[in-house]
Amino acid sequence: MPDYAMNEYDAAVPPGPVGRLAERLTGPVFLPGEPGYAEEAEAFDRSVRHRPALIVGAAHSADVVMAVRFARESGLGVAVQATGHGVALPADDTALLVSTRRMNGHSVDPERRTVRLEAGTLWRDVIPTAARHGLAPLNGSAPFVGAVSYTLGGGIGVMARRHGFAADHVRRIEVVTADGEPRTATEEENSDLFWALRGGKGNFGVVTALEADLFEVPRLYGGGLFFPAESIREVLHFYRTWVTEVPDELSSSFFMMPWPDAPGVPDELRGRFALHLRLCHVGPPEDGARLIKPLRQVAEPLLDTVTDIPYTEVGTIHNDPPTPGSYHINNFQLTHLDHDAVEAILNLAGPGADGAVGIEIRHLGGALARSPRVPSAVARPTARFQLYSAGVLGVGDDDAVHAAHDLVVDTLRPWNSGMRTLNFMAGVAHTDPEDVRQAFSQNAYARLVALKSAYDPGNMFRFNHNIPPGNISLESRRQTSNSIPADMPRI
Repeated sequence: MPDYAMNEYDAAVPPGPVGRLAERLTGPVFLPGEPGYAEEAEAFDRSVRHRPALIVGAAHSADVVMAVRFARESGLGVAVQATGHGVALPADDTALLVSTRRMNGHSVDPERRTVRLEAGTLWRDVIPTAARHGLAPLNGSAPFVGAVSYTLGGGIGVMARRHGFAADHVRRIEVVTADGEPRTATEEENSDLFWALRGGKGNFGVVTALEADLFEVPRLYGGGLFFPAESIREVLHFYRTWVTEVPDELSSSFFMMPWPDAPGVPDELRGRFALHLRLCHVGPPEDGARLIKPLRQVAEPLLDTVTDIPYTEVGTIHNDPPTPGSYHINNFQLTHLDHDAVEAILNLAGPGADGAVGIEIRHLGGALARSPRVPSAVARPTARFQLYSAGVLGVGDDDAVHAAHDLVVDTLRPWNSGMRTLNFMAGVAHTDPEDVRQAFSQNAYARLVALKSAYDPGNMFRFNHNIPPGNISLESRRQTSNSIPADMPRI
C-alpha cells in the first residue's frame, strides 16, 4: 500500500486543530504519512485511491458528529467509507474521510422482526444473529458487503423479486447532516430526508445507523447450476423463455467465465469455461425443485449445488469472491432478453470471447417493479433484466478492458432501457452526475436536487455518486466549498 508524504497536506489541516479533535474522539485520527493511514484509506475496489487530508476512524455516532463539525469549520468536504465496495470519487486533500468500519454493532428484535444496523456492519455478521430467531435480512449476494450502504443504494438481493428492494423495508435512519446535527428520519419524522436517503445514499449526510425489517425465512432452496461451454447457447435460449413464467418467489441470474485451474475451484469446473446459473426460491423446497426441473433437463450440468439450505448459507448461491482488487464496472437495465440479445451477450462474454469483461444478467420484476408502501428515491425498474459488466484492471491491458466495456454498451444499445442501478456503479467509471442521473426517474432526480440544495447547499458530501445542489454547476461540483462564509479563515 502506498505511503503519502505529509508535506503534501500540511497547508490543508495543521496538526494543532487535528490534535484537539483527536482528544475529543473515541476513535483514532490518521494523517498522511502516519502509521495506519494508508490501510484505513484503502477501499475494496482499489481502482479508487483515497488521499484525504485526514481520516477519522469513528467509533460511534458522537465521533461522526464531531468529524462533520470539524470538516465544516475547516472548509473540508466529507467522504464516508465502510468497506469501499461502492467507492466512487476519491477523497483528496480537500476532504475528511469518515471511516465507519469500527461502528459494526447490530441488534435484532425478534418480536418486532427488525434489526438495527450501525454504519459499518457487514451482512455476514447480521445473518447468523437473525437466523437464531428464524429470521433473515434482505442482504445481497455477497455477505461481506456493508449492510447500510447497500441498503441506502436500494439493495437488490437474492429474495428481491419476492420482497423488493432492501430500501423498501427501512423503518428508521439516524444521520448527521452537513450542519453537524444528528437527526432521525422516518416515515413521520423528517420524511423528506427519509425519502431521499433511501436511494440517494451518502449525498445528504453520514448515516450512523438504520433499522430495517427482517423476514421469516429460515431456509431457502438455492444454489447454482453449472453448464459446460458446449451447452451454454442452448441453456440461455431456454432460460430466456423459462424465466418469463416463474413466480416472484424465484430469483435468478447468470454469469459465465473461464474457471481457473486452481485450488479451491471445484474439480468439475477447474480449467473449464462454464455458465453459472444462480437460483434462489423462497418457499417449500419441493416447489423450488419443480420450478427448476426444466433447467436441469435442458442439458447435463457439470455441477448442481441447488438444494435446501439454511439461510446462513445464502452466500453460497452466488459465491462472490471476497477478493479486493482494481475493477472497471458498468451496469444498465435491459428491456427484455430475446434471441438476438442472448446471441449478443454470447458474442461479448461467451465461450471464445476475449475475456476482458465478464457479464452478469439478473432477472428483475416481481416486487422490485411494484410501488412500496412508503415511497423512496429508488427507481422502480420497468425493465425485466439488469446487466452488470466487470473487468479487472492492473493485470493486463487496461485499454482493452475499457474498450471491451464500450463494446458492451454499443452492442446492447437496442435493449438498454436508459436506467442504471446505483449500487452497481462502483469504481472509477460512471461517477459523473449525468451518469448518476440515470439511476433515478426524472421527477425523483428533480426532488433529490431540491433536497440536496436544502440539506447540503455547499455539497460537503460530494465524494460519492454525487447529486449536486441546484446552485452548483456540474463542472464545479468537486471544487465547491462547504457553505461557510467567504471571510471565515480555513484552519
